Amino acid sequence: MARATFRRLFLPRLAWLRLARARLAWPRLGRPHLGWPGGLSARLLLLTALFVMLAELLVLGPSLAAFEEGWLTDRVRAAELASLAVEAAPAGVVSDQLAGELLEGAGVVSVAVQSEGVRRLLLAAPRLDRPPELIDLRRRNWVAWLAAPFRTLAPIGSRGILRVVATPRFRSGDFVEILSPVDPLRRDLTAYLLRLLAATAFISVVAGVLVYVSLNVFLVRPMQRITESMEKFRAHPEDPQARVALSGRRDEIGRAEVELMRMQEELRAALQSRARLAALGEAVAKINHDLRNMLTSAQIASERLADSGDPRVTKALPRLERALDRAVRLAQNVLDYGKSDELEPRPRTLDVAAAAEAAGEDAGLTAEGVALRLDVREGLTVEADPDQFHRILVNLMRNAREAIEHAPRPGERGWVLISAGERGGVKVVEIADNGPGVPERSRDSLFQPFVGSGRAGGTGLGLPIARDLARAHGGELELVRSDDHGAAFELRLPA
Repeated sequence: MARATFRRLFLPRLAWLRLARARLAWPRLGRPHLGWPGGLSARLLLLTALFVMLAELLVLGPSLAAFEEGWLTDRVRAAELASLAVEAAPAGVVSDQLAGELLEGAGVVSVAVQSEGVRRLLLAAPRLDRPPELIDLRRRNWVAWLAAPFRTLAPIGSRGILRVVATPRFRSGDFVEILSPVDPLRRDLTAYLLRLLAATAFISVVAGVLVYVSLNVFLVRPMQRITESMEKFRAHPEDPQARVALSGRRDEIGRAEVELMRMQEELRAALQSRARLAALGEAVAKINHDLRNMLTSAQIASERLADSGDPRVTKALPRLERALDRAVRLAQNVLDYGKSDELEPRPRTLDVAAAAEAAGEDAGLTAEGVALRLDVREGLTVEADPDQFHRILVNLMRNAREAIEHAPRPGERGWVLISAGERGGVKVVEIADNGPGVPERSRDSLFQPFVGSGRAGGTGLGLPIARDLARAHGGELELVRSDDHGAAFELRLPA
């Protein structure tokens, strides 16, 4: 009878619980595409199984407690029904054989009922060796409720007989009290625990596999396809077939595919343009080399013409020499800018004043023409490559001199002022002049090669070369002032 009551009361709830768990753990499936087991999907499989198992373990305690409570409740109900058979007997007395059968069928050793303050022992077995442990199903806190099944399963200090008190259901009275051996409860609880652990492991594996398959279909496989496309593009960027195939998805994966395709197309176009420019630059370098040789020959011929004594030649010769000088300088600047193997700077401690005087001499600054002025305290130094620092100063000074000579101020001598100091842990060198300033139209493209020159005949390479050299030192070169009173450039180098 007790077993029938247990199946009737508990098994439907257990079946419903399993069905609900299965529905929650079953995601929607697409067409499976399994990835290699050592990748992201395999890790997700393992993590999903572990998390599901952890969640199942968290409900293990309540499940065992509910099972034990249901098991004891079934024993109480079966004993309660057996007590009704005793009261239905003539004079409320049954034979010892019938009493033993009723107790065995209910799975208890004693049944008592209290009604209106009077406790009656209806069925009883022989005397017990030790007092039983009380379990009151009417009022139990949640701590005792959770700890009860683990006490039952504990092999040390196990309980022998349980005294269970519950509210009657099939009869009137204050409570129903039974005495039940703990061994059957322990066996059934152990079997339930093993079934629960097996179900937990099975659900964990199934959920992990489903997540593994789903993530392979919707995430891992598209990422692998994108990664393979990137690897192919890196190996052969000029190959038009080395591009990502669009899947048409509208989520983040689809957007990543579209952006990657655009980036590959733009990069491929940039590489093709760079290849054309490299080929053009190589041709220009060869032509420029031959052109420099021709210009050198022309300069030698102009020096010979100076000795001819012809007044007309003497009058035209300065213009010819200036034109040849500009052409040679253009050829040299083109070669300097086109160098792709510019040496890394080798910084040394340089005296700013001495370096400025040497650069001013090479830039054509003289006491009779455009003068060099220094506003540098004695002993001020910078850490820079000597040759590259010299080239930066020469380019800036020559640009200033040529701008002043191109638009001289009546009654005012031209000058280039070099001032230096330290500001915020950075060495600052300022190159200022009293020339016409940088034209407004040229300021935005001032440091762009071939287009930054603001005067006729300029190459537009001096400032780009100077800025590249400054940045190679970890510094910067900027135009800080330009107006009718002149221009000022600021060179900042790490201290």
